[in-house]
Amino acid sequence: MATQEVSPQSPGPEDLARVVATGQPADVADLLSALEPAEAARAIMGVPRGSAVRVLEQPEFERRAALIEQLPSDVAAGLITAMSPDQRADLIRELSDRVRRRVLPGLDVSTRESIEMLLSYPPRAAGAIMTTDYISVPPRWTAEEALQEIRRSGRRRPVYALYVVEPATGALVHVVSLRELVLADPRTPMTEVGERRRLLTVGPTTDREDVARLISKYNLLAVPVVDEDRRLRGTITVDDVIDAIVREQTEDVHKLGGLEALDEPYPRTRFATMVRKRAGWLCVLFLSEMLTTGAMQHYEAALSKALVLSLFIPLIMSSGGNSGSQATSLIIRALALRELPLKDWWRVALRELPAGIVLGSILGVIGVARITIWQMLGLYDYGPHWFLVAATVGLALLGVVTFGSLAGAMLPFVLQGLRFDPASASAPFVATLVDVTGLSIYFTVAYLVLSGTML
Repeated sequence: MATQEVSPQSPGPEDLARVVATGQPADVADLLSALEPAEAARAIMGVPRGSAVRVLEQPEFERRAALIEQLPSDVAAGLITAMSPDQRADLIRELSDRVRRRVLPGLDVSTRESIEMLLSYPPRAAGAIMTTDYISVPPRWTAEEALQEIRRSGRRRPVYALYVVEPATGALVHVVSLRELVLADPRTPMTEVGERRRLLTVGPTTDREDVARLISKYNLLAVPVVDEDRRLRGTITVDDVIDAIVREQTEDVHKLGGLEALDEPYPRTRFATMVRKRAGWLCVLFLSEMLTTGAMQHYEAALSKALVLSLFIPLIMSSGGNSGSQATSLIIRALALRELPLKDWWRVALRELPAGIVLGSILGVIGVARITIWQMLGLYDYGPHWFLVAATVGLALLGVVTFGSLAGAMLPFVLQGLRFDPASASAPFVATLVDVTGLSIYFTVAYLVLSGTML
């Protein structure tokens, strides 16, 4: 069945409310994001609450906080109350303090308590993305009674599984999938429905990346969140994990590019915010690159004697930076996926050292071949000692690429050991680090090879 496509220009003012009420929620979210908040608020107010809530719960709707600010307090409170617990907690986080003070008093006590509980957890924790909308049943119930409960409350709650909970303690004792429940004999007690297996749970403070790995490994649609006493606090569904991981990966990509993570999509990020988040890292990298200038000044005498060496400085620096960036990207991703524990740094070093030697040898051979071919064909005259120049470039590439690979692989381990985000070891930062050491390696090799001839 084809989905309805909605473009920001398709509806006019007269049928905007109709599109919001009848369109696909994700498409409508895109449409409202392109409108001014006041106009989007008028459209939301003209449709049934259920349709409006489905749109507000779409992760694509980036400007829902601005829309809520334009609504009357009672309308905003009604929409927030009707949202799922995790989504309304996310929305409250996005609201300014002024709007929170205006909207929160209109919520009922249980809704405010639910929001406060979810907001008490760090944004990256499982508790922050869990929902308290789930169906739990006591162990003495039968499969038929559980099905009747789904019929009563399933329309307002997502049903991925049923959670068998001790009424007295709230402890989770069993999880039954919807498929197992439907196939079970109606008279079967809930504790005997489905397979008896080890419960897969997470704690409220579990990192959301760990939750995603658990759901992916065991192909789960939802995972229960329990506290230290095994009491059920909420559930995390696969769609909530996907939304959280997309945001997490976006932050990591921004950091790898050498800038602070943007809080909003690029087109809606303010100019001043964009400059502020990019300027800091650019200044740090610029100051770091000054060390490269200092290194070149240190070897000024060598350059004045053998100007031909300056031709290969960009080649040497870029090769080392590229190899370091490659290694950094590989290790950061492996650490993020928990493929590598921190204690395995030495294994990575033993792996990257020979890899760097092989890669450096390949580039060194190419560099020597390039100089030789140009000299033989008369395309450029590198002087009477051209072969020594070629050897210098080849050996320098070997050393610089080896060092770049090793340094790029070790830097994420160092940052993680210091409790920093390994993604902060961005490719530009590694390239800058390797540039300075690359020059030192290059001119050290030049002194050893060309001493007594050109130097």
